[in-house]
Amino acid sequence: MSSHVFGPVPSRRLGRSLGIDLVPYKTCTYDCIYCQLGRTTCKTIERKEWVPLDEVLEELKPKLATRPDFVTLSGSGEPTLYSRIGELVNRIKEITEIPVAVLTNGSLLGLKEVQRQLARANLVAPSLDAGNESLFRLVNRPYEAVSFDSMLTGLIDFRRRYRGQYWLEVFLIGAYTTFETELSAIRRCVDRIRPDRVQLNTVSRPAAERYALPVPREQLEAVAATFSPPAEVIADFHGSAAPAAENPDREAILALLRRRPCTLEDIAAGLGMPVAGILKLVESLCSEGLLETRRTAEKLHYQAR
Repeated sequence: MSSHVFGPVPSRRLGRSLGIDLVPYKTCTYDCIYCQLGRTTCKTIERKEWVPLDEVLEELKPKLATRPDFVTLSGSGEPTLYSRIGELVNRIKEITEIPVAVLTNGSLLGLKEVQRQLARANLVAPSLDAGNESLFRLVNRPYEAVSFDSMLTGLIDFRRRYRGQYWLEVFLIGAYTTFETELSAIRRCVDRIRPDRVQLNTVSRPAAERYALPVPREQLEAVAATFSPPAEVIADFHGSAAPAAENPDREAILALLRRRPCTLEDIAAGLGMPVAGILKLVESLCSEGLLETRRTAEKLHYQAR
């Protein structure tokens, strides 16, 4: 059976997040230059049942014993492309009290069907990486039919209808969105969206394009203070400890590293394994050619080939 559930993974926003992958690898409405998964291979706005719903639920049930902070619909692409996402949210809530989060690029939130389907999610966290059409095209490289205006209108309209927590991530990239003219445009958009939280993020893992550069934390802090109310800078993971894994699992490590590059510490925190045990398994996977390494900001990240 295919692996649709991964983690828990250490999330800087959600603590320990048990991820559910609802689309094939890199199936997305965007092709963001900063994406940690690399370039989009299937850019689309087609919504369908990309993976079997019942299969996803059967895989999820035993993983709930890991006691994550959130069950998170995210993964290898844009989760709102999954046409049965509303039914999935409802059925998850029937079997657990763990809150459900949806991490989305926000491109389809203007669709009434998507708004209805996400209504029972506890948290919806879209992104906003630009304040105008030209920068939107440069940074997000969206599907041609997705315009900046339609995306922004969708973020605003969804906010008016949605009753759960609504957190907006603003991803800043050095030499792209750090100029005051661009920041001012983003702030004006945020004022119209009116999210519960604004969270600033930047490149911290290997990106799709090497020219997608991180913004120093000191600069992020200064920019955060210019939002009203002030934004928060997403800190490094400091979540609750994972329940210890009795048998370190090669497949669990591979499932995690197919979705995001991680350090040894990330893997250990997410899967509840000691770093020493992780190191032996990771070295073995590297020697078998199943993993590769990339160094970013003085950290060594592992990712599946």
